Amino acid sequence: MKKFLQSYLVMLVAILAGIGAGLLGFKPVTIVAEAITTIFMNFLKLIAAPVVFLAIVSTISNMRGLSEMKRIGRRVFGYTLFTTLLAATVALILFLIVDPAKNVRMILEGGQIAHEGSYFTFFLNIIPSNFVQAFLDNNMIGIALLGFILGIAILKIPEENGKTVSHLFSSLFKLVLKVAEFITIFMPLAIFAFTSLLVQDLKVNFSHFHSLMLYLGVVIFANLIQGFVVIPIILKMKGISPLKTAKGASKALALAFFSKSSNATLPLTLQVAEKNLGISSKIANFSLPLCTVINMNGCAAFILTTVLFISQTYGHTFSPIDFVLWIGLATMAAIGNAGVPMGCFFLSSTFLIWMDVPLTMMGLILPFYPFLDMVETALNVWSDISVTAIVDKEVKQSAKNELGEESSESRCSA
Repeated sequence: MKKFLQSYLVMLVAILAGIGAGLLGFKPVTIVAEAITTIFMNFLKLIAAPVVFLAIVSTISNMRGLSEMKRIGRRVFGYTLFTTLLAATVALILFLIVDPAKNVRMILEGGQIAHEGSYFTFFLNIIPSNFVQAFLDNNMIGIALLGFILGIAILKIPEENGKTVSHLFSSLFKLVLKVAEFITIFMPLAIFAFTSLLVQDLKVNFSHFHSLMLYLGVVIFANLIQGFVVIPIILKMKGISPLKTAKGASKALALAFFSKSSNATLPLTLQVAEKNLGISSKIANFSLPLCTVINMNGCAAFILTTVLFISQTYGHTFSPIDFVLWIGLATMAAIGNAGVPMGCFFLSSTFLIWMDVPLTMMGLILPFYPFLDMVETALNVWSDISVTAIVDKEVKQSAKNELGEESSESRCSA
């Protein structure tokens, strides 16, 4: 809690300093702020593609084999995919109702609408003709697909070779994450710069602020609906009390909210799952670590809303088929997030780079992202616990049914 208060005090000071600098509008300060934002955006472009690729490869290759996806794993993956798809769908419905970008579809650089390729071109580019070219072109879908293919291939090669290759990619992933951690060191400086430029922009056009608030409202309410309505309904349908589950998991949810890290919360999540909710240690020890990596409901809602909002701001238009496609893309990206620091922010930036959309608006979102991250992390842990509780009940029920069938067969034989 002390570290939390200190970090947010620094961010608050950075925001207030940025507001002051923006209102004063000193030219030298503006030049420095623009330089800082340019460096920050370049860093995003540098780190985004490697993070996505290595996250997917290291996640899949570290599984104990394809058999791990069967039985318990199949249930965990199934509910993870289901809840994440629902989270993205809820976000899309809210986005279409509110339409936060309707007042700012005029920030077109050079007065030109961003170029959009056809679906035929899109599908042709899913599998890149050159491994390196996928990274040079920031082909997000191609990079993700390469990650999945390589990860599954590692599971298929001899075990001794697989362990070596898996260790290599895991080490590279940790290395990239260390590089990504540098961004948190300079976060107050970046927040100051973006806030300063945001205030100057608002002095010229206040509609930007109104649309930004609508966007933030969509992200937050999509998370709240998922956490307070959708997941409790699923629990209730499975015969599990949402209230008792939430009460038993309350300590883990509070820590997730303040720490903004599912990984840091995992030890406490395991503890409350076993002691407070009565989930078997076998199920909890398998499901919760896996869910911590792939079950990102909040991230899916953020990615979908952010990409649609910013791309529409810069002139992109979407058909009903586009929206359905983006539900799938946001879900896949969220599952591949793998607990990366600011992973949702990086992934959203990667999609925008791939669509040739400027990242300026991402800078405007940055000052608000820490709070969004708190809400998203709490939702992710709540979904992790709920999925694990459902899987635990189904496995126990399945074992009970099998035992009953064996007893019945024994009586018949007698």
